[in-house]
Amino acid sequence: MEEKIRQGFLYDFYGELLNDHQKEIYESYIIEDLSLSEIASEQGISRQGVHDLIKRCNKTLEGYEDKLHLLERFMHIRDDVKLINELAHNKSTDSFDKICSISDDILDNL
Repeated sequence: MEEKIRQGFLYDFYGELLNDHQKEIYESYIIEDLSLSEIASEQGISRQGVHDLIKRCNKTLEGYEDKLHLLERFMHIRDDVKLINELAHNKSTDSFDKICSISDDILDNL
């Protein structure tokens, strides 16, 4: 998965655990796609300060993911739902059995 996309997902799951200053800068970088220089100018801090803060935020968010695995579970369930959708359009008996198996797996992991 592309790094910025992963960072966006991590922020979606764990962003509320960052403080307001971290959230503001991280959102500017990940969501608004501003450069480090643009954020530094906007915030009145150095480009290096922005870089260091984003790096710390990434480490913090990855630490939450390492402990909680919410993004990993979400991606797994999303892939299973895509497969169910494909199988449902197939409309064969074999597909129905696979759909039941995958849906049981999803429910067991929730």
